[in-house]
Amino acid sequence: MRKTHLAYFEDSDVLHLAISDEPEAGSVELSPNVTAELNERGELIGIEILNASAYLRDSILETAQARMLRLAGTKTA
Repeated sequence: MRKTHLAYFEDSDVLHLAISDEPEAGSVELSPNVTAELNERGELIGIEILNASAYLRDSILETAQARMLRLAGTKTA
């Protein structure tokens, strides 16, 4: 069964995205502070992000800066 839930735990700064209500049987670290949660068949059932506020802030800033650099490059070209 597919039930998508997004939960943020402010006290521990953890963001959890569950795409299934199946039990977790394992996990894989995708990058520092980002873990993929897997069911018993090895399928993705969730994502957990530690230090979520900093991770999201940094990701958004990197994306915005890259876009601004591309826009600046097209104006001068």
